[in-house]
Amino acid sequence: MEQRMPNPATLIPDAGKALYALAKSTRSTGVPATTMELVHLRVSQVNGCSLCVDAGVKTAKKTGETDERLHTVAAWRETPYFTEPERAALALAEAATRLADRPDPVPDDVWAAAAEHYTHEQLAALVIWIATTNAFNRLNATTRQLAGSVTW
Repeated sequence: MEQRMPNPATLIPDAGKALYALAKSTRSTGVPATTMELVHLRVSQVNGCSLCVDAGVKTAKKTGETDERLHTVAAWRETPYFTEPERAALALAEAATRLADRPDPVPDDVWAAAAEHYTHEQLAALVIWIATTNAFNRLNATTRQLAGSVTW
């Protein structure tokens, strides 16, 4: 596979800076960094963004994630390695990423499970982080940014 063009975030630097500022804004709300990285990784897996999956694993390892958890995040429902708050965040991430997959994109039970574990500010951070990850994924997958080629 060949990259189609340089990363759009590098071609329009103000857009790249805005996306990074948006991502950074979600980090100070008390949602554990490991949870945020798991959410980023799962959304990127769903979207098939090789660059973000690769970068997500590397970043998650820096936050202390284990290989065992990283290898099983794609099958998080069938493993014992994730806490209930992490499971709720992962379910929210999948629902908010796959909006067209069901008539009620984010069902009440998914939202309620997340709301049991996170404050409104933390839920806002998760929703913004999921949306930002989806934006990064769409830029990278559309232009075929390759795993290991982070250039911004």
